[in-house]
Amino acid sequence: MDLQDQLKNLFPDHEVEENQEDTNEASNIWMQDDPILCKYEKRKGKPITILDGYTGATEDFKILAKEIKTKLSVGGSFKDDKIIIQGDYRDKIMDMLKEKGFNVKRVGG
Repeated sequence: MDLQDQLKNLFPDHEVEENQEDTNEASNIWMQDDPILCKYEKRKGKPITILDGYTGATEDFKILAKEIKTKLSVGGSFKDDKIIIQGDYRDKIMDMLKEKGFNVKRVGG
């Protein structure tokens, strides 16, 4: 007896909806025409990657920041409408954003 059968025995009146919407938050991010700028800087001797130039909602940019940090397993923050990632991950971040459909422009070094 699998889990579905056990749930049907516990809740016989419950109907399962076959057409459930995809609840992936990343798919709802607003796309823009202008490129996102991917910069490299050193602060206090440590390399950081900065993403700037997103013109959509702040919440969408925060979702994107969280997704980048979890996929790369690095630290970072969101300040002043910029995503700051610890380390030099320009190439990986640019590839991730291009897969999502964003235009990305590399700035500096």
